[in-house]
Amino acid sequence: MSTNPNVNNSYYRRIDLPAGDLHVFAHDDLFHAMGAKVLEMANNNLQIPNIRYMSYTPDAHVGVGTCIGTTAVWGMRDGFVSPSIVGSDIGCGMRVHLTNLQEEDLQDVKLRRKLVKAIEKRIPVENHARGYFSDIRLEDVVRKGLHGLPGKYVPDSYTPKKATSLTHVECSRFRFDEGELDRLPEQVIHRAHRQLGTLGNGNHFIEIQALRIHEDNRHIAEQWGIRDGQVAVMIHSGSRSWGGSVNQYCISQVAKTMSKLKLGTADPKLVYAPLDSEAGQTYMNLMYSALNYATVNRHLMAFAVRDAFKETFGSAAELSTLYDLMHNYACEESFSLSPGFGGSGEEEELFIHRKGTTRALPAGHPDNPAPYQATGHPALIPGSMGTASYIMVGAPEGARNYHSICHGAGRVRSRNATKQLVTVDEFASSMRIGQDDEVVLNHRGLESLIDESPQAYKDVDQIIDSVVEARLASVVAKCRPLAAVKGV
Repeated sequence: MSTNPNVNNSYYRRIDLPAGDLHVFAHDDLFHAMGAKVLEMANNNLQIPNIRYMSYTPDAHVGVGTCIGTTAVWGMRDGFVSPSIVGSDIGCGMRVHLTNLQEEDLQDVKLRRKLVKAIEKRIPVENHARGYFSDIRLEDVVRKGLHGLPGKYVPDSYTPKKATSLTHVECSRFRFDEGELDRLPEQVIHRAHRQLGTLGNGNHFIEIQALRIHEDNRHIAEQWGIRDGQVAVMIHSGSRSWGGSVNQYCISQVAKTMSKLKLGTADPKLVYAPLDSEAGQTYMNLMYSALNYATVNRHLMAFAVRDAFKETFGSAAELSTLYDLMHNYACEESFSLSPGFGGSGEEEELFIHRKGTTRALPAGHPDNPAPYQATGHPALIPGSMGTASYIMVGAPEGARNYHSICHGAGRVRSRNATKQLVTVDEFASSMRIGQDDEVVLNHRGLESLIDESPQAYKDVDQIIDSVVEARLASVVAKCRPLAAVKGV
């Protein structure tokens, strides 16, 4: 086992596996709790030809084919693409909106319940419910992203002082070969159209939060428009059935290519194909369509949440986009890794996979959106339900991990194990049910949500501490939950 002298050695290790090196950014306790399976899965991933780099963030845990919390890098000229190292919910990610309200405006538990009901009225939480945006053409959304929406959904009045809907996002439109869309059956379009502006189930949520600025980055928070005690809205969702259909179709095509080229590992669920193969190109293009869908889906939910705030607090209530980003995707990126971090110093075109990892760019990085060039963009990290979430900013030293940080707390036990080990009373206590600072939920019966209780996840504070101590990013604000809307 080797370590990097540029990082606190308690928070970084390079592990020499039979198939190659795995880089892990995690405190000793978090690393040892990951278990042997994550190393076994890493070794399978490292057998994919021509891989340049692979790492785990501190929230890493077992997934299908690849662990959640993985960053994997190939060169564009001889690279591979893997649906397994993107994940089935393509484009799953986070969005945060800032409101013009303060924490004391939501002090009344009854008022928080009223707001939750107003949100639930506009955003269906049942997994197969129809959304309320029937006047939007799905073809425009998957082709043009946010630019495919009718003007009424992206008006300047949405954020009166400055139009942040298109500028404060990781990418407002992913361009691709639209001819690849013809490969998907017609019924996929109908189902995905019904789901625009819907939450989905599992760990997806809409959460109302109160922000606390971290003193070390108060200057950045103020430039971003963040105030102490400010109410914010955090949304976690993805590409719904569109991304699921893309993933299902492409996995079958990639598997055929693997068989033809005699590729494979010990894990049959780990699928991958050369970037320049027909299956690889099809996946890349359809994946980008799913990234467009996912970004628009979160945008539409925020649009609906805005109306819910206006119904609850009056027409003066407003929401502005802080940022929208993804943590399940693969993308071409220009990268220059300095010799101090093991690179040549020359710029290269790389294909970087992030499965459950968040891109966190520092100040001055050319890929920052224009409004965030001077500071670096917000990196949005949710905690578990009932615990804090975080808004961070990337550090220059994060280049050693290709500017990837954690994407959340990361599960510590399976859904079934959580249901067996955690009682309703324990869950209720963690959500402070019946107290003045209760985290208000849209579900009256906690039994249906036990598998998403805080007890199912790692300690998010330890995760964030690992990221900070490894010098990948720093905290700008801590977000305390006030109310949460979950899907079923």
